[in-house]
Amino acid sequence: MKQYKKVKILATLGPASSEEHIIRQLHAAGADLFRINMSHASHDMMRQLIRHIRAVELQSGRPIGILADLQGPKLRIGRFAQGTVELRVGQSFTLDNRDEPGDNSRVFLPHPEIFAAVKAGDRLLIDDGKLHLRVEKADNESMTTTVVAGTKISDRKGVSLPDTLLTVGVLTDKDRADLDALLATGEIDWVALSFVQRPEDLIEVRKIAGDRVGLMSKIEKPQALDHIDEIIRLSDALMVARGDLGVEMPLESVPGLQKQLTRACRRAGKPVVIATQMLESMISAPVPTRAEVSDVATAVFEGADAIMLSAESASGDYPVEAVATMTSIARNVELDPLYAGIINKQGAAPEATGADAISLAAHQIAVTLGLAAIVCYTSSGTTGLRAARERPPVPIIALSPVVQTARRLSLVWGLYCVTTDDTTDIDETVKRACAIVEAEGFGGQGDSIIISAGVPFGIPGSTNMLRIAEL
Repeated sequence: MKQYKKVKILATLGPASSEEHIIRQLHAAGADLFRINMSHASHDMMRQLIRHIRAVELQSGRPIGILADLQGPKLRIGRFAQGTVELRVGQSFTLDNRDEPGDNSRVFLPHPEIFAAVKAGDRLLIDDGKLHLRVEKADNESMTTTVVAGTKISDRKGVSLPDTLLTVGVLTDKDRADLDALLATGEIDWVALSFVQRPEDLIEVRKIAGDRVGLMSKIEKPQALDHIDEIIRLSDALMVARGDLGVEMPLESVPGLQKQLTRACRRAGKPVVIATQMLESMISAPVPTRAEVSDVATAVFEGADAIMLSAESASGDYPVEAVATMTSIARNVELDPLYAGIINKQGAAPEATGADAISLAAHQIAVTLGLAAIVCYTSSGTTGLRAARERPPVPIIALSPVVQTARRLSLVWGLYCVTTDDTTDIDETVKRACAIVEAEGFGGQGDSIIISAGVPFGIPGSTNMLRIAEL
């Protein structure tokens, strides 16, 4: 039978993996979809990467998803006359709107929205938290802070605001230009939104993108957690961006939040990606640390839809080895005798819909009868998402006549996506499902499968039929 994994691997492309032959090796090693980081990719580079991915897709015969990650509002301080200055804990330090080189008493902050939003007592974390400042007072032109921890500050370092809600949207002028270029290709399946804080951030982007791409909210700001239910409702998927989240929140709180968000997404039937620093040491080493292996395994045990590689595959020395390592970890966890029990205990009650009732029944029948696979016909992707939400122990073969649907579903736990011609006849549907299961290596003569579809055919969201068939 075919060797396949339920959790998906999202690999970031970059200088170490921008050539077609490397992308082909990453896919062969287990990458199910690829991330293009628009913080670093020009429009020409983005289009070239898309061409390479689609060439690999054509050669492999498998739908491959593409995620484009928008940069978002990167907040940075200005420059210093000497490049770097030393501060003292307890001293006063000012950030202002004067576009002049800074010194050990002040620096330029080119973000007027911050002056308008901060209040006394708010924290400013500079350079991923290496410098901690506390706001004493602020107006529309400057803010006076006290140095709480850290002593070094240098040019163009990033600013994090864990206590401040910025009312500006998530799209900068650069993001809008990038989004227009991405949508114009017609080849992007997911767009990730950085620094989401409010439901309004999703509404703004949805007005531009419509349903042409899936919207993935990156949870990296503590303010997003105050509106998480609404953000999940308005998103098509979530990414738990643990690196930035760990800067703005206590590190010890991140593992628990990862579990909470993973389970909340499963309840909602929305895919969730666990990202950043998964196999960080493999940027420069051919093998990971034991702690990193346990970290990846925890995400798999928890039932995350996808696990992501960032610099490991984009700029590291061992991009293919990193994907192969992640694949090996995932497959071993999914074979662990405790895995099925953990996944089942995290299940959520089905909603009162026909799709959920059918998906739950398919799961129970497949387990009771020991079936080889569940096959679901899905045009819009909804049936595939609901089937995956049940986390059945058998493979889920998602058949779709819409290649864009198959590509988007490549992110979703347990789905093995196949593009196929549309069908209008039940007998033809069953016959084709059996043929595909056998051709793809998920069953052989004498095995049985269960098929879900919507009758009459061609109406999205009308799943109402179950059929057991023998190969």
